[in-house]
Amino acid sequence: MRILVLGAGKMGSFFLDLLSFDHETAVYEKDPMRMRFTYNTRRFTTLEEIRDFKPELVINAVTVKYTLKAFDEVMPYLPDDCIVSDIASVKTGLKEYYEQCGHRYVSTHPMFGPTFANLQQLSEENAIIINEGDYMGRIFFKDLYQRLDLNIYEYSFEEHDRTVAYSLSIPFVSTFVFAAVMKHQDAPGTTFKRHMRIAKGVLGEDDYLLQEVLFNPYTLDQVAQIRTELKELLHIIDTKDADGMKAYLKKIRHNVNS
Repeated sequence: MRILVLGAGKMGSFFLDLLSFDHETAVYEKDPMRMRFTYNTRRFTTLEEIRDFKPELVINAVTVKYTLKAFDEVMPYLPDDCIVSDIASVKTGLKEYYEQCGHRYVSTHPMFGPTFANLQQLSEENAIIINEGDYMGRIFFKDLYQRLDLNIYEYSFEEHDRTVAYSLSIPFVSTFVFAAVMKHQDAPGTTFKRHMRIAKGVLGEDDYLLQEVLFNPYTLDQVAQIRTELKELLHIIDTKDADGMKAYLKKIRHNVNS
């Protein structure tokens, strides 16, 4: 299969490495310096090269801020039978876009990234395949993710956004709060250092991605739950309620272990 990847960033390069030995691959990237480490794949910097390549599948791996813009740019140069796809962690606007774009489509979300995941060992990582896309496109990505030993879930666009609101917004907001109140420590404890590593990883993500995750329409309710829990915990601390603390710890241990 002729596969075109849009964007030679971390995830784009990951997919190129993954696919280039079984398929004819190419990458379209406006910054030539970002393609200097790509291997066994064709490198495009012009749209005419895409037309000549005649891709059968496009994987849009640009940063989430430019996902739709990148599609708009390449659409006129794609064959009519080309399947278009994205791996965006935020699907806002994509369903509506796909339904009017005139191409078969598939949308997936590899729920891991180069910041934390061991890309050589992904058996504990997850991927979501949107079940509203093209059947053959979904089969392609399902086979690909199975070969990576990922745990695969199939959701609608709406179910995906609800899941992301829970699985990303709560850790992100918790990390933001930690980073907002933290102070430099000359001799930090182990727990503090672990939280610091997580904070640096999360804050190393693209600003627009962080914004879009938090602006997900389902995020507000999740963040409101954090506020409710903090209010309860503050009351326990303020009143030095030992029984209340014991009950609270029992509750949260149950959540973690269930």
